[in-house]
Amino acid sequence: MEPICLLSIVISPAIEDTIVDWLLDRNEISGFTSSPIYGHGSSAHSLSIQEQVAGRKKQVLFQIHMPSAQAQAVLKDLKQEFQGSGIHYWIMPLSDAGHLD
Repeated sequence: MEPICLLSIVISPAIEDTIVDWLLDRNEISGFTSSPIYGHGSSAHSLSIQEQVAGRKKQVLFQIHMPSAQAQAVLKDLKQEFQGSGIHYWIMPLSDAGHLD
């Protein structure tokens, strides 16, 4: 069995609809989860004045579990199509994932 992973993508809410449409158009993605989140950190250059005062930045998290090779292909295309958009990502191996029927 091919290894599976969890691809997590963190984006600005400004491009949420664009990313949703992009992910839905991908044949290798059967579904994904999205959640509003807050990013915290000391990197003032990436925060507006209001975010610096609040100490947090609104963001959106997408998570997709899929075969590792497919995740790498999605990530490659994401990097090409959304270069410079400030997207943050990580990939973590999963020991198992699925649906309980």
